Amino acid sequence: MKRFFIGVVVALTTIGSVFAQQVVADKVVAVVGNSAILYSEVVDFSKQVLQQRRERGYTSDRSAMSEALENLMLQKMLYNQALIDSVEINLDGVAESVDKQVDAMIADAGSIAALEAREGKPVYEIKADMRTMAEEGQYAQMMRMTIMNKVTITPGEVEKYYNSLRTDMLPIVPEQYVYAQITKLPSSTTLVKQRTREKLLEMRERIVGGARFDMLARMYSQDPGSALQGGEMDFMSAESFEKPFGEALTKLQPGQVSGVVETVYGFHIIQLMEKKGDLYKSRHILLRPTFTDLELAEDLNMLDSLATEIKEGHISFEEAARLHSDDKYSKQNGGLVTNHEMLEMYGANDTSYSRTVFYKEELGADYTYMRSLKPGDISTPFQSADMRGNTLTKIIKLIEIIPSHTASLANDYLQIEEIALQNKQQREFEEWLDKKIATMYVKIDSSMDTSEFENKAWIK
Repeated sequence: MKRFFIGVVVALTTIGSVFAQQVVADKVVAVVGNSAILYSEVVDFSKQVLQQRRERGYTSDRSAMSEALENLMLQKMLYNQALIDSVEINLDGVAESVDKQVDAMIADAGSIAALEAREGKPVYEIKADMRTMAEEGQYAQMMRMTIMNKVTITPGEVEKYYNSLRTDMLPIVPEQYVYAQITKLPSSTTLVKQRTREKLLEMRERIVGGARFDMLARMYSQDPGSALQGGEMDFMSAESFEKPFGEALTKLQPGQVSGVVETVYGFHIIQLMEKKGDLYKSRHILLRPTFTDLELAEDLNMLDSLATEIKEGHISFEEAARLHSDDKYSKQNGGLVTNHEMLEMYGANDTSYSRTVFYKEELGADYTYMRSLKPGDISTPFQSADMRGNTLTKIIKLIEIIPSHTASLANDYLQIEEIALQNKQQREFEEWLDKKIATMYVKIDSSMDTSEFENKAWIK
């Protein structure tokens, strides 16, 4: 796929390393819209291009400077269009990310003074420059996503795309698995939930008494996405959260801490930090019920006995699932595992995305117990967790192993649809880009080599 868009990715992930480079003699080498590109930017970006090539094991005859300049121009184009279209990004999130990167740079240099000496500018200028770059990258990335997300594809287009491919171009589908499960939630759940509530109530009392919410979140919260940030989350609407969480949030005044709130993820206490219109900036501490070995052993023993009954023919796996499984997504289907839980988590209501086959990489811990099974075999009981992190115990039955094969419309429609959509998105993005280049001011200094540009429309 040509014109691969790496500009935004590099700009967002390697800002710190860019600033750590030696200063290069500067001049403006290109202008796109209202944005200038400096020679030093191209040099630094070319180093990131080379680094990405090494990491991917990719070699190219194309000059890294040429690739860097073209990608920077693409990023400037998208950034300018994002401003024209009033695209929104999370500016507070960008600022927080830059603050963390600057803190890491200070730690690496040894002190603020050492960093300022190395970069030849005060730390507030370093931070301001990095923030400008990060914001530009975010705007460009969001603009590209806005364009791509408008593209849809019909079944007829998918079939046409598939029929246009030569046999040697058809995608290869890796090995897939179909399996069933019987899950049990710990029988002591009620007691353990009460223990968890009490722990959070104690933390709430400490916070009301003067303890720092962010410190307790870093120490105890089980939310991997926010714990290291002191439980802090970006501005979001109340509807973006699980309903009990969102409802509790709307009842708080800035600085207030909620009571204990239960969601499918566990138990929370929430603090509202700031409100802007319908958006809330908050932080929380999440605790999930944790069980003792003795409490979990009860379910292991129960499922071990049930597996024995199934193997001895006293009951079928399917009937045992209907009678004993706690998994609401599979028990009525004889334990057959689907992706319905994942679809529900992401609010995907289109049943066309429902499936019962999984790649090895999608199975997580289940694969550890599945890989030694033959179709029809039943695993020993093992402890696991659902997609929301809730503890459970399960046994699984391997139903079918689908060998790696060349994709076909009949058996692998969703995979082909995804590839066809990506192809159409890229094609329409390139068409959009060509039109924008034609209407936007673009100037490239004659000292820069443009002979290796993939999109010749840049050269005016």
